[in-house]
Amino acid sequence: MGSFKEYEDHDALGLAERVAKGDVTATELLDEAIERTEAINPKINAVVLKHYDEARELISDGLPDGPFKGVPFLLKDLHLLWEGTVTTYGSGAWKGYVADHNTTLTDRYLEAGLVLFGKTNSPELGLTGTTEPRLYGPTHNPWNLEHSPGGSSGGAAAAVAAGILPLANASDGGGSIRIPASACGLFGLKPTRGRTPAGPDRGEGWAGMSISHCVSKTVRDSAALLDATTGMAPGDPYLPPEPERPFLQEVGAPTGKLRIAFNTKRSDGTKPDPEVEKSILDTAKLCESLGHEVVEAAPTLDPVAMGNAQATIIGANVALTLEQRGEALGRSLTENDVEHITWLMANAAKDRTSTDYAAATLFIHQMGRMMGRFMQSHDIYLCPVLGTPPPKLGVLDMMTEDVGTYLANLGKIMPYAGLFNMTGQPSMSVPLHWTQDGLPVGVMFTGRFGEDATLIRLAAQLEEAKPWRERKPLG
Repeated sequence: MGSFKEYEDHDALGLAERVAKGDVTATELLDEAIERTEAINPKINAVVLKHYDEARELISDGLPDGPFKGVPFLLKDLHLLWEGTVTTYGSGAWKGYVADHNTTLTDRYLEAGLVLFGKTNSPELGLTGTTEPRLYGPTHNPWNLEHSPGGSSGGAAAAVAAGILPLANASDGGGSIRIPASACGLFGLKPTRGRTPAGPDRGEGWAGMSISHCVSKTVRDSAALLDATTGMAPGDPYLPPEPERPFLQEVGAPTGKLRIAFNTKRSDGTKPDPEVEKSILDTAKLCESLGHEVVEAAPTLDPVAMGNAQATIIGANVALTLEQRGEALGRSLTENDVEHITWLMANAAKDRTSTDYAAATLFIHQMGRMMGRFMQSHDIYLCPVLGTPPPKLGVLDMMTEDVGTYLANLGKIMPYAGLFNMTGQPSMSVPLHWTQDGLPVGVMFTGRFGEDATLIRLAAQLEEAKPWRERKPLG
């Protein structure tokens, strides 16, 4: 693309190393990322807010000597604020909203030496498993432009998969790191609850179900970024178990013989798409060949109760968010301000009671207890990320009037990931399978609460055994 021909040959740590050695400057890397954005983004619509001038100012002011010094980076256009820049939450109701402060995680990215130069597309308020907001239009999957990149971090995943940058910020409240990682052929780790901060404005997202991290091309980038951003901030409500050593040191460390339970079926007992089932069966065999003990086993789940708890908690948060935005605007929001599904979720919340919310939070904590008992017999739980390969754009349209079909499609496509948002366990999508049509299908590994290190060790072992980094979309 640009003058630094080796840009895409490196992951983020590799780029930072080249900057540290003086082989390339932060400005040259930024120029490369911008040139790639301008060339690639018209095809995929992943970057919706461009902060090129602010990025150049970061460099001119002097970058901190962090592990990612000089590496270009994109924030997701959801929750993370960067003072003086626009964050829209993927919604017209926030169009033009300029942040007057940074979120804690933004500060940590800056302290790591990352050069923020824009924000990526997200569905409105991060509420679905695709990225097709009315405000910006759909993001296209780089592996096939007719298909969804997943959501809600679909813009982030599409940008990384297409080669604009090696890693990008993402968040996960019901699979929103793992789903787009699966759909775009990337590594995506949802850390243990509380591992990264949500402050200073929030103590938690969606009753502790939501957490931020990244999507990346390599395991070591994800591990190093977690090292740079983990740790409690003043007032944080959760303290996950402290890691024994930096997560980056887990990359390449021996895994030991792990006890891995695997399952392919959805929580309602139905089988997923044959390509998805094949991905899990092949992965189970791969894990066995690597010396792990692999058995077929699964927790007993109630999909209706799970759906009700998610709807109650998320709906209440959506209703509050819309009320707060209306107060800031000095008027009540109307159904014309937001997308149809968003409006229905907010209004449905008003029909529920405070005891309904208390029951929902109790339920997700009970799910955590149940999975805690299940994981006493297993180190890792392996299952699909999605029930199908990446669906075509339009299948999960939040402007649809056919709500029944929308909900049925949600249940068919994304029935797996949300469980581990409820339980707070670390969970990751690893790109180990591609369909005959060339679409990525990630597989999901989940560890015990607090044992992110176990997942990182396993991911690195799988990355070596079945490399994925050389696979590239867009021809």
